[in-house]
Amino acid sequence: MIILEFKAYGKDYQYLAIDEAIRTVKFIRNSCLRLWLDNKGTGKYDLSKYCKTLAKQFSFANELNSTARQAASERTWSSIARFYDNCKKKIPGKKGFPKFKKHCRSIEYKQSGWKLYPDKKSINFTDKKGIGKLKLKGTWDLWQFDKKQIKRVRIVKRADGYYVQFCVAVNNNEQLEPSDANIGLDVGLKDFYTDSRGQTEPNPRFYRRGEKRLKFYQRRVYQKNKGSANRKKAINRLGRHHLRISRQREEHAKRLARCVVRSNDLVAYEDLRVKNLVKNHCLAKSINDAGWYQFRKWLEHFGTKFSRVTVAVNPAYTSQNCSNCGKVVKKSLSTRTHVCKCGCQLDRDHNAAINILQRALGTLGHNGTWILDPNASGDLASTFPGSGLVKQAESLRTSSCE
Repeated sequence: MIILEFKAYGKDYQYLAIDEAIRTVKFIRNSCLRLWLDNKGTGKYDLSKYCKTLAKQFSFANELNSTARQAASERTWSSIARFYDNCKKKIPGKKGFPKFKKHCRSIEYKQSGWKLYPDKKSINFTDKKGIGKLKLKGTWDLWQFDKKQIKRVRIVKRADGYYVQFCVAVNNNEQLEPSDANIGLDVGLKDFYTDSRGQTEPNPRFYRRGEKRLKFYQRRVYQKNKGSANRKKAINRLGRHHLRISRQREEHAKRLARCVVRSNDLVAYEDLRVKNLVKNHCLAKSINDAGWYQFRKWLEHFGTKFSRVTVAVNPAYTSQNCSNCGKVVKKSLSTRTHVCKCGCQLDRDHNAAINILQRALGTLGHNGTWILDPNASGDLASTFPGSGLVKQAESLRTSSCE
């Protein structure tokens, strides 16, 4: 399953129609959530049936395509199901109880309610919301895909305009020649990552570089009167700059992950819990700016796409243990050089990367199966090749700031 995204161009009344359709989706999602809260035992199919009831009661809901209404109820149920799963797994902390949506920025159609033009450069939405024909601009070629392969069509509203996404059911995996190389990665704040060979990748710090401009746009927002058109324009400028920074961070993580996976048969990395790490208010901004989660997500995705092995290992004591003799050499975060009595002297991150690779290799069996350490309790890490989840690597629950 792949996602193809195009920039959508239309007229002002079409943009207003899209906004109205998105508000209708938000209404349906919140109404389905209210039904679940008020009626114990409400299931997925009950929410789907309730969409038809809403269409009969409200004319603006009836104007929306029936598959779009069903997709809205499915989103509500996905949040409910995720909450149930978190409770069953006894995940520590908050379990993600479903909340009412205040802001909604997308609308999703299934295989009806839209029609592609023969040139595959325009799309027409045929429901009664009045969206109509939108021109598509992008680098992807829809000619190579049959219409039956397009399972979902989504309109997404962002700060810089509207986008149309196509969810295409196609096998996108590639088979590469073995590279006969393994690598361990230790992510950090000084350098984006240090590998087990001693190579480092600089940390671009996109947010830090754009922070001055963000503060300028933020001041412009507060200088405008609430509810005025100038304030809305200032908010849009601020949002566009935030969007630019997030895109830079995402593309950087994607590019590095692709290069690392293509050039190695096995990639080992730390099973970090970024949500817990950002509780340190002194480092929260720098950790979020680094984008470790995006990097891990793309590592796992490309690992599945190119049939490479990606392993998330327990990060505990990877910086403290000596990669040569295995003894514990305690050091503070300010100590950047690992010095052991056995004579091993390495950069702190380089030493940690070697330990990460050794732990990953220690979990591998001779037949390529995964063996979990009997002295540690853990669960399976997952990869994200598209919409499905493929269990691929063993990861331990324990996380550390090291």
